[in-house]
Amino acid sequence: MEFNDDRVSSNVEDRRGMGGIGMGVGGIGLGGIVILIIGALLGVDPASLLSVVEQSSPPQAQTQSRTAPPDDPQSHFAKQVLLSTEKVWGAIFQQSGSTYRNPTLVLYEQGTQTACGTGRSAMGPFYCPNDEKVYLDLSFFREMQTRFHAGGNFPDAYVIAHEVGHHVQKLTGTFDRLQSSGRAGAHGESSTSVRMELQADCYAGVWAHHAGQGMAQISDQDIRQGLDAAAAIGDDRLQRQSQGRVAPDSFTHGSSAQRVRWFKRGIEGGDPANCDTFNTQSL
Repeated sequence: MEFNDDRVSSNVEDRRGMGGIGMGVGGIGLGGIVILIIGALLGVDPASLLSVVEQSSPPQAQTQSRTAPPDDPQSHFAKQVLLSTEKVWGAIFQQSGSTYRNPTLVLYEQGTQTACGTGRSAMGPFYCPNDEKVYLDLSFFREMQTRFHAGGNFPDAYVIAHEVGHHVQKLTGTFDRLQSSGRAGAHGESSTSVRMELQADCYAGVWAHHAGQGMAQISDQDIRQGLDAAAAIGDDRLQRQSQGRVAPDSFTHGSSAQRVRWFKRGIEGGDPANCDTFNTQSL
């Protein structure tokens, strides 16, 4: 994936080099990291996960401050992706007579404070609706390549677009409706949590559809890599890898087939109205 110009979003808060809240791998173990990735990858409720992290692993000593790179390739790409999401969703909201409010992308290392609690790298990227910020440790992109074998940079863009999809849910009232329904935090293959995540996958596809029409060059190979990444982080595949069996009652994000299907639906139609995962029997 390549953008047609070099412009980037200004709605970025770079906290790298400020000294993070460390959490060593040895503190929670490999199994703990896998559980956190399964639970938090691409946007599960951060508040509940953060509390689990805090209880299971006390923070280590604060890391020494370092100077963040001014604009390294990974952060530059992330800022380009964010700008493209701003353009896409700004236009979509305008067409519906609404105003899109840009989220802030926070780049950090190891750990950082959020309005949803303490964010940590082992959790993967996440969106905090309380401060309308997407939190990302860029080392997760390396994790995508090594653990999930996601080639190219389009899967990285998909991750950011998915989290921005949660922001769209915040702006359209989905988060508020979820909280008022009393179904927040429910798990299972047809649960509200899964429907939230699949809708964010579809919204990421909507972004890709429009971004590929003038903002960026998105090839068929990019799309295949994005679909492969969506499949790689399905609950069924992750559970089979981590525990050797699949437990649909504990799904939080949806199966590989579901994630691919909804991401593909967004790409093909480019219409957020096609992303209504809450009023369909078949996910």
